[in-house]
Amino acid sequence: MSRAATASAPARRRPAAVRRAAQVRRRRLRLAGALTAVLVLAVAIGLNPLKRAVQEITLPLKHEDIIRQQSFKKGLDPALVAAVIYQESKFADRTSPAGARGLMQITPDTAQFIAKKSGGTRFTVEDLATPQINIAYGTWYLRYLLDRYDGRRALAIAASNAGMGHVDEWVKLAGGQQPAKKRPSTPRHCT
Repeated sequence: MSRAATASAPARRRPAAVRRAAQVRRRRLRLAGALTAVLVLAVAIGLNPLKRAVQEITLPLKHEDIIRQQSFKKGLDPALVAAVIYQESKFADRTSPAGARGLMQITPDTAQFIAKKSGGTRFTVEDLATPQINIAYGTWYLRYLLDRYDGRRALAIAASNAGMGHVDEWVKLAGGQQPAKKRPSTPRHCT
């Protein structure tokens, strides 16, 4: 082989190597573009369910400021109040088939009782849709029941759901101690 032939051999190889490198770059760019498109599509389609799933896992409190304020005023654990709200309404303003309303699922009869006892002179049943009033009334009632059942949370929560008369009867049937403070019975509270 002549010198010219050997000198031109690397020159021929170079364009092929450059072409291969360019092809690899183009494939990588296409792959990156496709992955980006898939990622954007997945985010667009799955963002709402993903957001909802994360919220369910972390359980962010809606109306946390009201829950904390009313819990503090009534000497309640805010986690207990949030748990009652979560169990009753999943933090959604709704009306149950039994007519219980709002976040804490208070029946109109119970709300009237609370209004009378707590001085809510301008209360209307429609006020139960207002988170501030619903949580204020619900925490007042929960405090009332905790006092009535000497701090026994299980009984207070059961009474808020089934009514004091039912809980008193269950305690009596179980051979337990009746509440120390007999108070007038109130209407059934919720769902």
